[in-house]
Order: sequence, then C-alpha cells, then structure tokens
Amino acid sequence: MPLERIAVTGGNGKIGEAILAEFAEHGYETVNIARGKRREEVSDEFRSTDLLDAGETYGSIARSDADAVVHMGTIPGPTNHPGFRTYESNVMSAYHVLEAGHELGLESVVLPSSINAMGAAYQRAPTDVRYLPVDEDHPLTPRDPYATSKHTMEVTADGFGRLPDAPTISSLRYPWVATDDELREEFAEADRSLAGLEDAWHHTTRDVVFSYLHIDDAASIARLAAEAEFDGHETFWAVATDTSADVSSERLAEEYFPDASIESPLEGHETLISVDKAEERLGWTPERSWREL
Repeated sequence: MPLERIAVTGGNGKIGEAILAEFAEHGYETVNIARGKRREEVSDEFRSTDLLDAGETYGSIARSDADAVVHMGTIPGPTNHPGFRTYESNVMSAYHVLEAGHELGLESVVLPSSINAMGAAYQRAPTDVRYLPVDEDHPLTPRDPYATSKHTMEVTADGFGRLPDAPTISSLRYPWVATDDELREEFAEADRSLAGLEDAWHHTTRDVVFSYLHIDDAASIARLAAEAEFDGHETFWAVATDTSADVSSERLAEEYFPDASIESPLEGHETLISVDKAEERLGWTPERSWREL
C-alpha cells in the first residue's frame, strides 16, 4: 500500500525535524509525536506524548492515522542521564512503538539504532573491530547502558519482525549526525591528519571507526527505509561514504586496527563501514561529504 501519512516521534529534535522536512518535501503528510511542546514548524500535526507510556504512545500513533512511523524520540546519549534512564528510553519506547505499529497494521517502522550497538564511544574498552570494512554481520560487543540498549532494541525488533503480519522494520545504525556548520568546525577547519586525530573529539575517531553522517543523508535513509518493502526486521549501517580523517583509509586501518582482517581493498578515503546493504536494499547512497565544505 502506498504511504501517505508519516508519524515521526521526537520530531522536535535535530534529526527528527530534518526527517519531518524530508518527508514533507516528498509530498507526505507528517505528524510530530514528541514530549512537551512543539518546537518545529514543519509537521502538519503535533501530538504531545510521553513515549515511555504505552497507552499514550499507542493512542497518539492511532490517532495520527499514519501509515508508517519513524521513531526518533529517545535519549540521544548517556552522558546527561543515569544509565537506567538511557536504557529505558531506548528499549521501552521502541517496544511501545513496535507494539503499536504491529497492532495498528502499519506498513513500516523505522528505529534509531547507532554505531554504539557494536560498542563504541562511551565505553572504556576500545571498540572491538574484527574486520574491515565493518558490515551488518560484524559481531556486537556493547558494554555501556547506551550501547546495550541499542543492541537490545535491535533484538526486540527481530522478535516483532517474526510475528505474523509484521510491518517492515528497519534499524538504522547512525554515527554522529552533523550539519554543515558542525562538519565545517569539527572536520574541514580542523587538523584531521594522524597527528591531529590524537586530540580530536572521540566521537569522530577510532571509537566510531572514523564514521559520520550529514544530516540530509540521515533524513533520506529514514524516508527510504519507511518506503521499503521486505519481510521482518533488517539492520542497516547509515554512514557517509568517506571517513572523518584526512588520511587514507588503508593507513587508518594499519594505524588503528592492526589486528583486523581486510576483507576488501580500502581505497582513498572510503568508509571503513560498508553501506552496500543500504544501497542494495533501500536504494540509498549518501551524497554529502565534509570534504566538499
């Protein structure tokens, strides 16, 4: 069934608002389902909702009359909340959205996973990278509350995907998602050589396998995932096609991942995380690079 109306949870947030705009630009009606007051001017409708309340979540999605839901209404990181709150936000809100999506017969549900599902950025142990490029089959070794919650969210989505008449469910493994200004400040105007990387923000270096994503590409993959038609649940890496470093990918692998096996040649500055699955299954190709700013 063609999609006409899309609900986006967390549409007040940076990525959520960009996703609302992406759908609006492609002719969809949109509903922002978010906590508190409306803080965007994009959506056609707003519903104030506590996404940790199963009844409120179900009721708001039902009354939105949406064909699909993109769930972005979670705590975006663990640094400002107790661990259990972060875990609860990611896992329980996703459960409520998935349950509503299944019971209401929605066509698709899109979930906000993260590179942290494999264990990255917020844990003391180095990110465990077994081979390059990393793909969706790479082992996951999360340790901190944020990382384990993202992994648990994906496992929960697996379960819903096995149910009869399940919607198409996509989990998008986002890295740091940035605007032009943020990419200009962190990358284009910074020293991204091997020497410069030693002092760079850890969310942009080895901990995240030197990945990042422009906010426009983050919005476009969410739309394409909502439009996709496949059975059950699938995970997709959603990263830029290049790294965050002004160093060849081959050199990065030698310097930072000496024990990882190289499954295919690393050329130029190409990403160390494969986006082949998203390209093949969703028709998504990231178009923006910090090197063009």
